[in-house]
Amino acid sequence: MYEQVSHTLLNDILNRIKPEISEQDLRHFYTRLGANFYGIHSLFQRLYGDQEDFVEQAQRLVETMAQQYIKRPENLRQLDLVREKDYNWFLSQELVGMALYCKGFGGTVRGLEERLNYFQELGINLVHVMPILRCPEGSSDGGYAVSDFREINPDIGTLEDVQQLAVSMRERGILLVLDVVVNHTSNKHFWATRAKAGEKKYQDYYYTFENRNVPDMFEQSMPEIFPETAPGNFTWDEEMGRWVMTVFNDFQWDLNYSNPSVFIEMLNIILFWANQGADILRLDAVAFLWKKIGSTCQNEREAHLILQLLKDCCQVTAPGVVFIAEAIVAPLEVIKYFGEDAVIAKECEIAYNATFMALLWDAVATKNARLLNQGIRSLPVKLERATWLNYIRCHDDIGLGFDDRDILSCDYEPLKHRRFLIDYFTGKFDDSHARGVPFGQNSRTGDSRISGSLASLAGLEYAIETDDNEAIDDAIRLILLLHSMILSFGGIPLLYYGDELGTLNDDSYKEDPFKKGDTRWVHRPSIDWDRAEGRNTPGTIEYRIYSALKRMIAVRKEIEVFADFNNRELIEVENPHLFVFGRYHPQRPNEQVLVVANFSDKPQYLNLENIGSWGPQHRPLVDLYRGETPDIFNENLVIPEFCFYWLSER
Repeated sequence: MYEQVSHTLLNDILNRIKPEISEQDLRHFYTRLGANFYGIHSLFQRLYGDQEDFVEQAQRLVETMAQQYIKRPENLRQLDLVREKDYNWFLSQELVGMALYCKGFGGTVRGLEERLNYFQELGINLVHVMPILRCPEGSSDGGYAVSDFREINPDIGTLEDVQQLAVSMRERGILLVLDVVVNHTSNKHFWATRAKAGEKKYQDYYYTFENRNVPDMFEQSMPEIFPETAPGNFTWDEEMGRWVMTVFNDFQWDLNYSNPSVFIEMLNIILFWANQGADILRLDAVAFLWKKIGSTCQNEREAHLILQLLKDCCQVTAPGVVFIAEAIVAPLEVIKYFGEDAVIAKECEIAYNATFMALLWDAVATKNARLLNQGIRSLPVKLERATWLNYIRCHDDIGLGFDDRDILSCDYEPLKHRRFLIDYFTGKFDDSHARGVPFGQNSRTGDSRISGSLASLAGLEYAIETDDNEAIDDAIRLILLLHSMILSFGGIPLLYYGDELGTLNDDSYKEDPFKKGDTRWVHRPSIDWDRAEGRNTPGTIEYRIYSALKRMIAVRKEIEVFADFNNRELIEVENPHLFVFGRYHPQRPNEQVLVVANFSDKPQYLNLENIGSWGPQHRPLVDLYRGETPDIFNENLVIPEFCFYWLSER
């Protein structure tokens, strides 16, 4: 868009641009910069227009984008051009992901590269390698307290190893996802150490204060993230002689995005990792990017403007890279991280569907889909050119952030229902086979979150301990049922490493003094590759889960209606144990798949005459996953316990 003020500024910037930039071939860069600069200028001015050095900062911004474009490898530039043409590439049903810790999966980056055939064998073509950057030992927060944004943890490899991993993955058609921790740094980061030494430039990279006056004002409205282990939101730094904002842990210093230098530094880091070969960048803790007195300092309007500006800038330099928003917030808030518009105000193309994850676990505990159905009805419609990341487990805990109004509509009392779920998944409820562990317990409110591996939460650990074959069968059915949901719901399914093998809780973290206080390590395993060989031996638990998921993934990739174009319809049914929805092809309405899930431990039935056009019209229904016709009696579809169907008239 042409606009005189921004166009004049851009001309001035380009006239002053450094010779080492202007002498390069920047045809595509200039085309994208011209197309995006009105939006970039508008956002940058809105955020930083009151800065005395605004013009100089705008110059730095453009030069940062240009320098990273010059450094961008030619093969990645060509990939940018391909993805610009196929701009919906990340909505394909052919994408199936896995998240993992490099150290737990392969030991090192090279060890991970040596096991790429494992992903191909299973059908995984997107791998999220969780934080691998340098962190202080003992104060790493699982890799999210970064002390150097451009150095790899030396225990697992080098930057060159990551570059080679990206090349090998691209050769095999596997997408690489890497993290950029955008909200905070370690207190051992170079910027923090310079701030401690008294340099005002770097103190302004953070929120630091001489006394408690401003921090106390913030504390009146800011919630505590980890009230038991990290109470409050500010920490006194003796060396600096100042209070510093530390929302997550006392060793994680929040970055001050009201400073344009911070924004440009972090943009530079994002583009750096795009140039190392990342296809997708996961931006951590984006809900916390802007701090404002009198607010919760979460989901502020300026946080969205920052993300829009990051996206606009990335589209100039590396348009083939997309963002994941790590925003575990209420549905009405998380939907905003896609942006206001698919083109003009885009933020992140992908966001975690934490609501769907928590609702699935509610259905597991209650053995009915009442809250699941209600919660999905309340889930806002996303932008068409955006997609969910659907998951069952991840490196983090399970939060029970359901909307109280949805809980009440299901005739549950919110506080009692959440306490029931905590008791159920920690094995305190009668008849519960779950073996979860509390996380983040608040002794004042009784609130808690839940840690635990998928298999242990689903009852497999209990079943093996008691040598109960029936319970083993039920646990495996439940594991497969949950995976069938994330593979068919609409979005990118993200498996968590070890779940494909039925990996149980790992209590060894209790022996590590740096980990024993954080129960989330119970589900951050080191893969036992000898045990993993059981996936090739029929009859073993590993084989039963792995082979079923392998088939499920292969079938998903063939079902075009599972691509994510807002082409899902929730179907209300009378049976409360069933979760039923339809998927359809946007251009070919006759292509439909009916998804039916039974969360009960007893068989259920669905009257196909009561679901309108989603019932069979011409030919018998076939379950695409099993390749068989399901049991139907007098138009009643019978669904065994913990069973799912992907039904079509093919």
